[in-house]
Amino acid sequence: ASPEEALSYFVRKYDDVAAQVALLEQRVEAKAPAADMNKTLSHLQEQLAERHLVGDVPVLQARLTALADAMAELQRNEKAEQEAARAAELAAREAIVAEAEQIAAKDPATVQWKSSSARMNELFDAWKAAQKSGVRLGRSTEDSLWKRFRSARTVFDRHRRAYFSQLDSDNAAAKAAKEALIARAEELSTSTDWGQTAGEYRRLMDEWKASKRASRKDDDALWARFRAAQDKFFTARQAANNAVDQEYAANLVVKEALVAAAQALLPVTDLAAAKKALQSIRDRWEEAGKVPRGDMQRMEAGLRKVEDAVKAAEDVHWRRTNPETQARTSSALNQLEAAIESLEADLAKAEQNGDQRRIAEAREALEARRQWLATLQKSAQDFA
Repeated sequence: ASPEEALSYFVRKYDDVAAQVALLEQRVEAKAPAADMNKTLSHLQEQLAERHLVGDVPVLQARLTALADAMAELQRNEKAEQEAARAAELAAREAIVAEAEQIAAKDPATVQWKSSSARMNELFDAWKAAQKSGVRLGRSTEDSLWKRFRSARTVFDRHRRAYFSQLDSDNAAAKAAKEALIARAEELSTSTDWGQTAGEYRRLMDEWKASKRASRKDDDALWARFRAAQDKFFTARQAANNAVDQEYAANLVVKEALVAAAQALLPVTDLAAAKKALQSIRDRWEEAGKVPRGDMQRMEAGLRKVEDAVKAAEDVHWRRTNPETQARTSSALNQLEAAIESLEADLAKAEQNGDQRRIAEAREALEARRQWLATLQKSAQDFA
């Protein structure tokens, strides 16, 4: 070949290296991964060192030196970013593990199992996502965190199984106890011994309230059966009471008239006549028979009011005619009259002597005794 043709071959080699240097500069500008670019840089440096090319080699050498510096800076930045990402990933994994351990450490009696189980599953999903696409933390670090997380999940699952096993046992015991109460309630539902059976149902209700609850679904179904047995009995009792009330409606009319007649005796002015009339009303009251249950209290209260008034009048009459009381009153009158005569004599004597002090004392004592005498005389008139 001619010298020009031979030289052009080496010029093309230079141009080829220069093009690769330009491309590497663009990749550095775009912040491509430094590890990938380091191989290209080393290859270009080797080609430039061989000097099998013709062109401005010092310029290419300077550009490669500048690229080496820029790539070193990129590597430092990448390393810092990787360390920051690793620290953030480690913190996120630590948070997952810490929350799982916190859930597992709770007292099983206070855990909300539905929400806690859902949260534990969410933490497990977050762990798997981090394992799949998160920053690698190193085998030893990841193994250590995974052991803690797995241990927390194991403890939580063990507590949950134990809790629900005990819950099932308690639920079975509660169901058995309430089934027994239901059996007794259903046995009583056809009874016609209204009073005693109603009392039995009250005792059964107290036992039901004191017994432990089963699961909500079971407890609602058991309560429906228990209540149905009660309703059957009380509905039958109500029907029987309605029939009885209807039968006793005529008796109510009679007793309302008797209550009106009894209340006409008030106020009591003639005790003997009132007692005689009240006894006649009582006799007719017993003959009239029962009244509807809803009116019993009202009827009894109406008659009792008249009976209490007659009894009170009888007590007053007795106090007035009591011989012992009359005798005590008569004796007191005699004593007061004698005391007044004595005080009148003392007053006359004091006036005769002009003793003002004794006059005042005698008048004061005399006035008090006369007031007592007036009171006792009024009482004596009442007794008479």
